[in-house]
Amino acid sequence: MSDINELVQRYLAAWNETDAAARQAVLAEVLADDAVYTDPLVSVRGRDGLDATIAAVQGRFGGLVFSLGGAVDAHHDIARFTWHLGPEGAEPVAVGFDVVVIGDDGRIGQVLGFLDKVPAGV
Repeated sequence: MSDINELVQRYLAAWNETDAAARQAVLAEVLADDAVYTDPLVSVRGRDGLDATIAAVQGRFGGLVFSLGGAVDAHHDIARFTWHLGPEGAEPVAVGFDVVVIGDDGRIGQVLGFLDKVPAGV
């Protein structure tokens, strides 16, 4: 996948995909086999770990969707972007900021996540 904006959009699509098989297919497309995902609440390695994390987030925040909160900023093999989680077209209940490192194969090898706004109790 050559376009970083498209890569980030597909990555966010994985977070919105509720069908497990379809989500795993998207993750295989955008994420390296041994990718590492780290945010303040979880740190996992590999697509299975991220898939389980996404499923848990969907279980907790069912019906909400992830969307880009602005433009993707990228240089070399690094991109950063803000994401929103909330009802489609409404005020987000959570806002975060991710930095992704893209491997030589064009897939994401590392995600470093930060949470800027989270619901109480998370």
